[in-house]
Amino acid sequence: MKQSQLFTKTRREAPKDEVSKNAQLLIRAGYVHKEMAGVYSYMPLGLRVMNKIVNIIREEMNAIGGQELHLTALQDRGPWQASGRWDDAIVDNWFKTKLKNGTDLGLGFTHEEPLTAIMKDNIRSFRDLPVYTYQFQTKFRNEARAKSGIMRGREFLMKDLYSFCHDLKEQEAFYEVVKKAYVKIFDRLGLGEKTYVTFASGGSFAKYSHEFQTLTEAGEDTIYIYEGNNTKTIDGYKIAINKDVLNDEVLKDLGIKREDLKEAKAVEVGNIFNLGTRFSDALDLVYKDEKGQPQKVFMGSYGIGPGRVMGTIVETFADEKGIVWPEAVAPFAVHLIALFDVSGKVKAAADKIYADLSAKGVDVLYDDRDETAGTKFSDSDLIGIPTRWVISEKTLAADSIEIKDRKTGKVEMKKVK
Repeated sequence: MKQSQLFTKTRREAPKDEVSKNAQLLIRAGYVHKEMAGVYSYMPLGLRVMNKIVNIIREEMNAIGGQELHLTALQDRGPWQASGRWDDAIVDNWFKTKLKNGTDLGLGFTHEEPLTAIMKDNIRSFRDLPVYTYQFQTKFRNEARAKSGIMRGREFLMKDLYSFCHDLKEQEAFYEVVKKAYVKIFDRLGLGEKTYVTFASGGSFAKYSHEFQTLTEAGEDTIYIYEGNNTKTIDGYKIAINKDVLNDEVLKDLGIKREDLKEAKAVEVGNIFNLGTRFSDALDLVYKDEKGQPQKVFMGSYGIGPGRVMGTIVETFADEKGIVWPEAVAPFAVHLIALFDVSGKVKAAADKIYADLSAKGVDVLYDDRDETAGTKFSDSDLIGIPTRWVISEKTLAADSIEIKDRKTGKVEMKKVK
């Protein structure tokens, strides 16, 4: 992409009503546009990042047998009434509306109920199980406050995976499979070193659930990181405990001591739950076993918010100059900057390098604008592409390209072949 053709513009100042670093930087760099509090549109650069995050998650969900689908945002109240979650006293962040004929509708904040209803048409025999289905779908939650930028929105993209299993043993085994897949996902996204498998409340479904919490001062959660016995892992996982469930029973279950824990701020980027038969009971989802007897279907749900991941990456890696994207999710691999001269030689050389890189399949953002070097470098730092290539009269004289690493600041000269 040529930057002169990119319709979005960088900004020197963030909107005065934004307090979160992720929203300030993403708006200034032209990745997102704020429609209202908690509601953001993704501009071309932002959508490229979002799609890369989504594709990493999709690959790992497919690798464990997930089947992708797409459910509706508009929700019939019937399945939700069956589960008891249509009641505003039970779920207080619904967006609800009505059709012109007066029929009540909701905008989905999650999808356990509608998918369970769909499975009634598709799961009948023990041969039909297990089933693992997932989607990337817009969710709507009427949050009382939305001040954390794209990390907590009223409208946001969610990856939600749901498992349907023969029995509890099979469900718990798949739960562990997803846990490993999530660790791999956050490693690939560049957040692995700072993300902990965090014990949290299992609600009415199980004793514990697990959150995936990434360390950041912008986080809304307090967790306690395990740092005991000269190791930071249990069963190979970096472990933490959510403040909400930290007690003697949890410590005993994990076999750790209170003094081995360190308090930290974090943001929840993913979660996994064993649901038991909570929703299959409510919607009468059963299957017949080998003897023809009806049996309950055991379920699990597993969420990751790609937008929240994107905001967390910004909060985690940004510096005083702007965003610093990990290579795996950056909108482009190379930011090519041409410092034009009167003779036109720099432009000709930069055009050729851009064409050569593009032909090789390298994603390049080419700053071909008629701007000063200071403006181009400032914008490049703000946008945060991992590698910056600079072509100028000076580099041409040396038959070289100046290459700068956005993360480390290291600069080297590379000979042009």
